[in-house]
Amino acid sequence: MNLILLALHDIPAEQIQHLAKLSGASHSEQTDAHSWRLCGATPHDDIAAYCLAHQIDYGFMPEGKTLAGFGLVVMDMDSTLISIECIDEIADMQGLKPEVAAITESAMRGEIDFAESLRRRVALLEGLDEVALQRVYDERLKLNPGAEFMLAALKKYNIKTLLVSGGFLFFTERLKPRLGLDYTHANTLEIVGGKLTGRVLGEILDAQGKAEWLLKIRDQLGLKPEQVIAMGDGANDLKMMAQAGISIAYHAKPVVRAQASYAFNFVGLDGLVRLFKT
Repeated sequence: MNLILLALHDIPAEQIQHLAKLSGASHSEQTDAHSWRLCGATPHDDIAAYCLAHQIDYGFMPEGKTLAGFGLVVMDMDSTLISIECIDEIADMQGLKPEVAAITESAMRGEIDFAESLRRRVALLEGLDEVALQRVYDERLKLNPGAEFMLAALKKYNIKTLLVSGGFLFFTERLKPRLGLDYTHANTLEIVGGKLTGRVLGEILDAQGKAEWLLKIRDQLGLKPEQVIAMGDGANDLKMMAQAGISIAYHAKPVVRAQASYAFNFVGLDGLVRLFKT
């Protein structure tokens, strides 16, 4: 196994040496300005705490594992591909961001059923002019760091992308052509007379729905589970992530970090590419 070290800063030589000693690595290789590969490494109980203390993301990767071996990357949208929770920002247009954000946080921690939490949050948006959605997209929606680097690398290796969100179709359908995503799916806000009704149309896309979409696209592409990577940050991403060969918790809640193959607590989305030999 190789121990991959990822950071936003230069990793000092003494930290590399300490981690090499802990893992029993045979030798180390610097792979880019802020990344290292410690070859012939084995897990050690002290690695996680040491890396966390020094703001280093890490993961053990089998020798020879490359990004080219994958065929599909499935991503959550809010707080994963993009830096905001869209519904919280929409609520801000109503002066209700604290109330809605509190429900969002509770749902992402897994304390409230997602579908129920979404209905409660959307109900608070009743009467809001639909122009608020475009304002959120234009003024507040930003990609998370490293997103464009990651997506360019996936295209290079002809890896398909699925953006599957418990958020809203309004945003996913705009990101799809902008970013060249292959597949997207999300929930639809009901709008009547130019105003939000406070309801979601159709069946709510929840944790199970996300997992089902991963399986649907995976099967369409004729891929095996080990050829799929899934990435998310909240409890409603866990079922989806469990269906993938590799799961990545991106700046995620503790319940998600605990169950993911890898956790990015510090680096951007480009960390997905930097995990692998390319």
